[in-house]
Amino acid sequence: MDTPTQFALTEDQRAIQAMARGFAAKEIAPFALEWDQQHHFAVEVVKRAAELGLCGITVAEDAGGSGLTRLDSVIIMEALAAGCPSTAAYISIHNMVAGMVDRFAGADLRADILPRLCSAEWLGSYCLTEPGSGSDAAALRTRAVQDGEHFVLDGTKQFISGAGATQLYIVMARTGGPGAAGISAFVVEAGTPGLSFGANERKMGWRTQPTRQVVLQACRIPARNMLGQEGAGFKIAMAGLDGGRLNIAACSLGGAQSALEKSLAYMAERRAFGTRLDEFQALQFRLADMATGLEVARTFLWRAAAALDAGDPAATRLCAMAKRFVTDTGFDVANQALQLHGGYGYLAEYGIEKIVRDLRVHQILEGTNEIMRVIIARTLGGAGASGA
Repeated sequence: MDTPTQFALTEDQRAIQAMARGFAAKEIAPFALEWDQQHHFAVEVVKRAAELGLCGITVAEDAGGSGLTRLDSVIIMEALAAGCPSTAAYISIHNMVAGMVDRFAGADLRADILPRLCSAEWLGSYCLTEPGSGSDAAALRTRAVQDGEHFVLDGTKQFISGAGATQLYIVMARTGGPGAAGISAFVVEAGTPGLSFGANERKMGWRTQPTRQVVLQACRIPARNMLGQEGAGFKIAMAGLDGGRLNIAACSLGGAQSALEKSLAYMAERRAFGTRLDEFQALQFRLADMATGLEVARTFLWRAAAALDAGDPAATRLCAMAKRFVTDTGFDVANQALQLHGGYGYLAEYGIEKIVRDLRVHQILEGTNEIMRVIIARTLGGAGASGA
């Protein structure tokens, strides 16, 4: 791999980036404001993305996936998010679900489900968070009790993206005692008796995808629907989140880059006191700092993605660092872009306020940025702390 030693994309990666940018410019960006205002979940666009291999990015090719790397994935997600961070973020979550099935499902389940996920015939949701256990995910209370060749699940999951509109749910449930070691992971299909959903949440951002509670009441599923071994669910969940955190960071990067580009175009046209805005040195300096912040964020995101691809022991810490830094930077740049637009930035038609709303939640989901700091701090002074 050329990255990170040469800090440059390969010819194939540049082609992938161009493809994703073209798709976002044609299929997503022109409609993003309308979807946001109408709370429309653009399933039809996700299916068209699947035709380009964007719904099974890291899934093995033998199961219908694209067999690409984590670095390829963040390049794609940044490009898609330039069109709409919320829509790109759902595609990221779907890819996380598909990747977990690819890595941890038994052969029969994998062969049955993965082609449907990669083609977007089925869409996926990830169910870890609960009403009483957000950041403390290891304290989850949803239970799975074995009954012969089946498991029976009872519990409630909170803030589940795509819920009610997707066909497959990866659910973390307690099969053993307290703590992380008592958690297992399961696949639950839509239509399973006992599976139901709460009302669609009214949200500040991410309005182009539904968010609901997932309610499991005596939900009976085949034992083969367990991912990995019993008690491995929390490790499986965290493994999925390493890649998910990188992709959400990439979505922040793409949204913020779009906000910066909108600002550059606006300031080249807008005049104040007889001078174009982009000719004021104070504003030039602000734009320079915004562009520098995004470039630093992008470089480190690629570093973390390359580490995850290489199986670096420090990868989880680097993914946490990237998620924290890139999402904070992305929101800050988008927020500054709104300020540079003045009152127009506050109007929906300019698209900046949507980016700000969408990017704000990236500092919360996939593990809050405070939890990212906990993960990072636990490794300081220990083995592999240098990341070298």
